[in-house]
Amino acid sequence: MKITIDIDCTSEEARHFLGLPDVKPMQDAMMQEIQDRMQASLLAMDPETMMKTWLPAGIQGMEQLQKMFWSQMAAAMGQDGRK
Repeated sequence: MKITIDIDCTSEEARHFLGLPDVKPMQDAMMQEIQDRMQASLLAMDPETMMKTWLPAGIQGMEQLQKMFWSQMAAAMGQDGRK
């Protein structure tokens, strides 16, 4: 024997019937907080600030890459890399 029961109700009615709390106010507050934080992060990401943050590390990395390249070239040519 098989019995099927279809219940047509909203999520709010189901929560009330099962005795579950209404978490919509908490969800709304959390979503607003997330939105505020994301907007603040986007405002901090202007191109000038990003370049100031990344450029010194990028220049230093390029200098290290050049030094490594020249030392490898000098070693390949049989020199010790000194003048």
